[in-house]
Amino acid sequence: MAGIIGYGAYMPRNRIKVEEIAKVWGADAPSYKRGLMLQEKTVPSPDQDTITMAVESTKYALKRAGIDPAKIGAVYIGSESHPYAVKPSGTVLAEAVGATPEAHCADFEFACKAGSEAMFVCMGLVDAGKIEYGLAVGADTSQGAPGDALEYSAAAGAASFIIGKDDGVAKVIETYSFMTDTPDFWRRSYMHYPRHAGRFTGQPAYFKHVLGCANGLMEKVGMKPSDFAYAVFHQPNGKFPMRAGKMLGFEKEQIEPGWLSPTLGNTYSGSSPMGLTATLDVAKPGDKILMVSYGSGSGSDGFVYEVTEKIDKVRDVAPKTREKLEADKVYIDYGTYAKYRRKIRMGE
Repeated sequence: MAGIIGYGAYMPRNRIKVEEIAKVWGADAPSYKRGLMLQEKTVPSPDQDTITMAVESTKYALKRAGIDPAKIGAVYIGSESHPYAVKPSGTVLAEAVGATPEAHCADFEFACKAGSEAMFVCMGLVDAGKIEYGLAVGADTSQGAPGDALEYSAAAGAASFIIGKDDGVAKVIETYSFMTDTPDFWRRSYMHYPRHAGRFTGQPAYFKHVLGCANGLMEKVGMKPSDFAYAVFHQPNGKFPMRAGKMLGFEKEQIEPGWLSPTLGNTYSGSSPMGLTATLDVAKPGDKILMVSYGSGSGSDGFVYEVTEKIDKVRDVAPKTREKLEADKVYIDYGTYAKYRRKIRMGE
């Protein structure tokens, strides 16, 4: 059975606080902090993008996996902020980390569940015996229009997973997907920023799919919330994953290890995968983990993982996710943030 052989996460050093954004737009910062449980978010520097972050997180994943990157048979990056409209991100990543030209390569898109898509496909190829190892990445430099509610959460980060069969840190017990045509969030070609349907993005979109996927998966494997040590859900803000967990019957303590959004923000395709890396950082052999992603448009991928004894041997080989999140922060003002994220566009 396929599983995670190595994992790693990366996020930029730059941070901007909720108060700094609210001050510019005359908004009520405490309401965002209370209502959405957000404090600050990561901001990429001008020379950072989906590819550069994917390279860094993959280096950590390869350290934990301890494999020759030339054995990677597939390289998939899931993102909604690929640097190029026509040119793959995956080929740059593959060559940067040492994969061979024979590796199959593709870029995935499905809003915020593109990262879990990459994981799902790699696991299928490994299970089928088509490849020995696959590289699956969820990474984004998320977009939010100036003054929009998304600007308080849209962040940057990446998570990478080496998928294989032998000597893994977590084996995949089962997978499940749930999808409908629910247009809660979208961005057309040539649009700089996405649009969303406000409160509609909650109940008929996020919660319907996350709960539908989680319940369907638990029924499929004959498990209940108390059977899991941890649960990881997509994190568009701090409130939604906690509410979803409570509705499903999970305790706060099961969700907290992977609950990064209050100080990370929403890393879109990297959101639930990054939460999984933080959870693996503290999990013990035998622990079972439920992970459910969410992507607007809309759909969720669910996974049940069982942690193996290898986790104790490799977790300290590369930086842990929360340690990386809390280290070397550089706080910036809104002007610097607007410059870095190209909020002011001239001559275009």
